[in-house]
Amino acid sequence: MLARTVRALRTLSAGNRTLLRANDEAELLHEMCRVIVEDGGYRVATVCYAEHDEQKTIRLMACVGIDRAHLERLPLTWADSGFGEWAVATAIRTGEPSVGRHLLTEPAYASIRDYAQKAGYAAATALPLRIDGEIIGALSMLAADPDAFDEAEMRLLCELADDLAYGISNLRTRVKHREAEKTIERMAYCDPLTGLPNRLSLCAQLSQALEGARQEFNPLALLVLKMGQLQEINETLGYREGERFLRTIHTRLLPFADQAKMVARVGEDEFAVLLTDAGSEHATLAAQSLLKTLREPVELTEFAVDSRASIGIALFPGHGTDADDLLRRATVAAGQARHTASGHALYRGSPDREFTRRLSLMGELRHAIANNQLLLYCQPKVHLGSERVCGAEALVRWQHPKQGMLSTGEFIKIAEHAGLITPLTQWVLEAAFRQSYAWAEAGMDLPMSVNLSAHDLRDPRLLDRIKGLFDTWGTKPELIQFELTESALMEEPIGALEILTRLKDLGVELLIDDYGTGYSSLTYLQQLPVDTLKIDQSFVGNMLANDDSEIIVRSTIELGHNLGLKVVAEGVESKAVWERLAVLGCDSAQGYFISRPIPAGEFPEWEKHSCWHPQI
Repeated sequence: MLARTVRALRTLSAGNRTLLRANDEAELLHEMCRVIVEDGGYRVATVCYAEHDEQKTIRLMACVGIDRAHLERLPLTWADSGFGEWAVATAIRTGEPSVGRHLLTEPAYASIRDYAQKAGYAAATALPLRIDGEIIGALSMLAADPDAFDEAEMRLLCELADDLAYGISNLRTRVKHREAEKTIERMAYCDPLTGLPNRLSLCAQLSQALEGARQEFNPLALLVLKMGQLQEINETLGYREGERFLRTIHTRLLPFADQAKMVARVGEDEFAVLLTDAGSEHATLAAQSLLKTLREPVELTEFAVDSRASIGIALFPGHGTDADDLLRRATVAAGQARHTASGHALYRGSPDREFTRRLSLMGELRHAIANNQLLLYCQPKVHLGSERVCGAEALVRWQHPKQGMLSTGEFIKIAEHAGLITPLTQWVLEAAFRQSYAWAEAGMDLPMSVNLSAHDLRDPRLLDRIKGLFDTWGTKPELIQFELTESALMEEPIGALEILTRLKDLGVELLIDDYGTGYSSLTYLQQLPVDTLKIDQSFVGNMLANDDSEIIVRSTIELGHNLGLKVVAEGVESKAVWERLAVLGCDSAQGYFISRPIPAGEFPEWEKHSCWHPQI
């Protein structure tokens, strides 16, 4: 008895060493069986797993001390019949150790009795392997002595089986972790739709290629392919068709993977091709070949579409020496290529420098708004009948400390791209209310109109801000007006109507700016709670030279008056245009003929000495 206990202890110790060293499940199972036989002194050791098929098959995973082929020929099962009465099957089926089975006397082992007697096997035991409460299989051992596997020995062997199950579980967890890490790495470096390397992967590969190119003094080319059709496909046909489109493009790019260092997807509608040891001529020929393939119609579910592909090329070292620069400049070139007949273009530096300048201006504009460094100008409006100043339009100006007075159109676009329209509008509103108060204190009660953009109409805090400014300055509603472009109103007609109605409830006048450019219907125009139409300057400035423009101006004046609205003409730059507008019955006008925009603080003095003052 003591010898068997010592044998079990020796086996347990050797088994624990095996657990610490194993890196693979199959290796662990084989090594555990080996140490049970070689170090523990048992005649046979096996590990079997339970299959959950209809036959409840037992699958042999490892064995030492017995011919594997002999065991595999047996129809082993853990069902409750036939071979299912063996120790292994019983341990799997019951979840309890099957102890001290006598191979030479028990009927269940009759089929292998002669084989066992010749091989010297007299007793068997099997111990269930349990992971997370589930029996996955069994560890079994055969011994030469018929009285093997007493209580003390079984306690140690059960501990060994539990350790083995823990080892299997631990290795499987490691495998899952490695698979998860591979999945995370694949997600980090691969595009999930096409399986191509993504932008991050390309930049890493490009950096390596650049290092090699520097050492070998070789050129390198990066091509960025932009598919101009994708957004339209997504918006009109849905994202599923957009994905079908992209997979087709991916398939067409695959043949080029053999010629290129890498083909990658670097944006929603952008792919990249990296060519090593390639200069301008090589890259251009590659671009032409790619375009020839990509310009074949792409078959979607219902019809075929053109990819509208354009290709930009950036070269090392001429266009950049690091991955980010080359990728950015190839992307810029792809945008330039859209406007070429060939569909491909080498990077040209000036747009990139312009981009850098605009990026710098975004930050500077944010600072200028926050630190009240903008300027409020006003352009006078004059009543045509009385020829007297009847109001002014508030305009924002930016006197850049280094670049001087910037074009309003330029920095408004910068504000749109930088998400600064809301703070810019807020600055103008506060400056206009403050100036209106100053004018009123100086005895000049002229209405000032403030422009609101489509973005402003979507600002849920706009109305509260305006109400707050009226409360702060005590401004009369008739001294503040709001101008909204016709195109802005047409972006979201229902939402715009609601906002205009709420603005009108404040008692202010509302003007439709740039009328004639937004294609609003008469039905919609009748619904709007507006007071004035402003005819776009493109029609006013051209009305004397172009009959169609005059017809539009005259029709707008008549339409406005028929709807009970006042009409303002923008862009009046000559006396002849002024006089013609007067004949047509236009109510008021603004433009350089009257005055260029004036700093708001100087407006009262200008008005006092202008020819449009009542006393002049």
